[in-house]
Amino acid sequence: MEKPNKFCQSCGMPMKRDEKGGGTNADGSLNLIYCSYCYQDGAFKTPNMTVDEMKALVKGKMKEFGFPGFIAAFFTWNIPGLQRWKTMK
Repeated sequence: MEKPNKFCQSCGMPMKRDEKGGGTNADGSLNLIYCSYCYQDGAFKTPNMTVDEMKALVKGKMKEFGFPGFIAAFFTWNIPGLQRWKTMK
């Protein structure tokens, strides 16, 4: 069984904020590495997305929720170090 992560290893969202508890694997089981917004049925919902596009998406979502721009930028700095993006280097 995979070890649960505190944060989605694609977008960095706290996993406890995912109302579905995580994404889903190809067999329908719960995926504890990626959130349901990023991963479904064993694949990324946006397979061709770049790390810079993910950073922009997350920053935009945080601003929608009322976070100031500098806070949103701070919380996106670590996205390139997440598991999904590390394997793309």
